[in-house]
Amino acid sequence: MVESVGGGPGDGAAEMLDRPLPDGVRRRVVQIVSDGFGGLTVGELPVQLRQYARFAPNRRAKFAGNAMAAALETDPLFRQRIAEKFREAQPELAGALDSGSPTPAADPHEVAAAAYVLRPTGWVKLVTAAGEEAQRADAERAGEESRAELERLREELDRAREQSRAGAEGLRAELDTAKKEAESLHRKLRSALSDVKRGEAALRKVRGELETVRAEGQTQVSAAESETRRLKARLGAVEAALEATRRAAREGRSVEDMRVRLLLDTVLDAAQGLRRELALPPVSVRPAATVDAVEPGRMTPKDIATRALSENDPAILDQLLALPQAHLVVDGYNVTKTGYPQMPLEKQRLRLLGQLSQLAAQTGAEVTCVFDGAELAAPVLLAPPRGVRVLFSKPGVTADELIRQLVRAEPPGRPVIVASTDREVADGITKAGARPVASAVLLKRLS
Repeated sequence: MVESVGGGPGDGAAEMLDRPLPDGVRRRVVQIVSDGFGGLTVGELPVQLRQYARFAPNRRAKFAGNAMAAALETDPLFRQRIAEKFREAQPELAGALDSGSPTPAADPHEVAAAAYVLRPTGWVKLVTAAGEEAQRADAERAGEESRAELERLREELDRAREQSRAGAEGLRAELDTAKKEAESLHRKLRSALSDVKRGEAALRKVRGELETVRAEGQTQVSAAESETRRLKARLGAVEAALEATRRAAREGRSVEDMRVRLLLDTVLDAAQGLRRELALPPVSVRPAATVDAVEPGRMTPKDIATRALSENDPAILDQLLALPQAHLVVDGYNVTKTGYPQMPLEKQRLRLLGQLSQLAAQTGAEVTCVFDGAELAAPVLLAPPRGVRVLFSKPGVTADELIRQLVRAEPPGRPVIVASTDREVADGITKAGARPVASAVLLKRLS
């Protein structure tokens, strides 16, 4: 049982303690305890509240509200001390409660909280009446707030209805405008479709006429091209015949003169070589020349057998090139693919032509190098080295055939040496009077 101040067990205190206080009254009771809390020493406080002694009143009411309310109910001494602090803070309200006539204008929550703390005679009725008054006030306040909220909602509903009516009217107007625009667009679309159909019909007609004109033009162009090709063929034939006539007239004498002159030079050089070989004196024979003896630098009869050379001896090529007016014809790719086939064709040609240029400078012989033109993907931009004539076979003509043509073009009696390992080339040029030499022999001589 909780000790009561000014009230006995028969005044309803036990029933009041069993019922919870109204929220407003309870908050004010906690505030009164929090305000009086600061005026007490730590020793005067209950044990469970001493940890909140240094808290500010508002913070103490927030964090220690339940603990202070519980201590107020269970600790009569603590309640009495809080009541004394309240009497000191509000003596008028405490006096009015003690006399049993609280101020009518006082806040019901304040009166009920003060009665709950002070416990004067009839405090239960005061708390109950204050709670009922507070509930009525809260109910009235809630009703007023509900009525104000309802009124506000009604006003908002009226505004929303007005806006809805205005929006509906605007939408109707926009819909009417859109319908009119759609009808106008439909009319324009039908007109545009009609124009498109007329344009497509006109386009088909123009295309048909264009195809007819194009077919006629193609026929005329084909006929003109055929006539042009026929005329070009006739012109080519006439030009070829004219060129052949001119060449025959020009070569009829120039080629024969060249062959005779070359043959004459060959005979003269051969005579001079024979004179040197036989060591014939430039004048008549001297008596001393009839004496049988060996002159310095001349071969003895025993050395004559050593003059025979092997077919693979590079010295045989030097002897052939030392002949008067010697002409060396080289089967280019046959030689390069025998000596260095792993190199690209361009580097094969450059290497062989450089070596042939040195050979021509050393021997003074005429050198012609023939390459097969069928292996060319494009025309070769090549500056022939000094002393070497470079020829490529024409389309449809092999390098072997070009070599045979070169040999046949030479006059009979001129020494012509052909460097090739091809047996057909060797047989063909041998019949024409040329001397075949293996590619390996030429490679040895060049190296």
